[in-house]
Amino acid sequence: MSGHSKWANIAKRKGAQDAKKANVFTKLARNITVAAQKGSDPDMNFSLRLAIDKARSASMPKDNIERAIAKASGTGDGARLEQMFYEVFGPEGIGILVEALTDNKNRTTSEIRAILNKYGGTLAAANAVKWMFKHQGVIRVGLTDVENKDALTLELELIDAGADDVVEEENGLTIYSSFENFEKVKKFVEQKGLVVDYAEMEWVAKDKVEKNEESNAKIEKLVDMIEEKDDVSGVYTNIA
Repeated sequence: MSGHSKWANIAKRKGAQDAKKANVFTKLARNITVAAQKGSDPDMNFSLRLAIDKARSASMPKDNIERAIAKASGTGDGARLEQMFYEVFGPEGIGILVEALTDNKNRTTSEIRAILNKYGGTLAAANAVKWMFKHQGVIRVGLTDVENKDALTLELELIDAGADDVVEEENGLTIYSSFENFEKVKKFVEQKGLVVDYAEMEWVAKDKVEKNEESNAKIEKLVDMIEEKDDVSGVYTNIA
């Protein structure tokens, strides 16, 4: 297994961010709508199933989920959403990737640019930052389940099932895979009787960069301000 990482801190931060955002259902609905543009049947569209699972874990009402799916087919209300992708150099050259879902590209770009100007970031050229990351499936399994398994055997089984890497954390395991193997690996985890705490596609930094506390605070402030925007669906950095 790979070495220990900072999942506990990441999970705590994510929870705090979600709790303070009144727009969380809006973001979840947009994720569902965009995923459903590739097919409205979650049994045939793995990306849609992931988006629905995430919405359900946040206690999003069934009617909201159904409206979000309907919007993708043109039977719902509102303009069609587009996916946007921004590559950013943050304070001290930190790499940041921003995913957004918007019905107005000019508005979203203007809002992102204004935040960067205020908090010490700049938009980068295509692939100036993206090359530092890999697009991977990330599955989190809690420690309680893992304790009841032979950890080494489980790691080997996960690799055989298609996982790229298995990272031992403070409170469980994080499993990484390609998008092509993500569904297969997730099903294997569930078939093993393990509870999936988290399962999403993320941009994962190939190499993490260590910064001091003051620098971390600046970067976290910038990330927080970006994430608060309604159109933003994901923000990823290469900070350790």
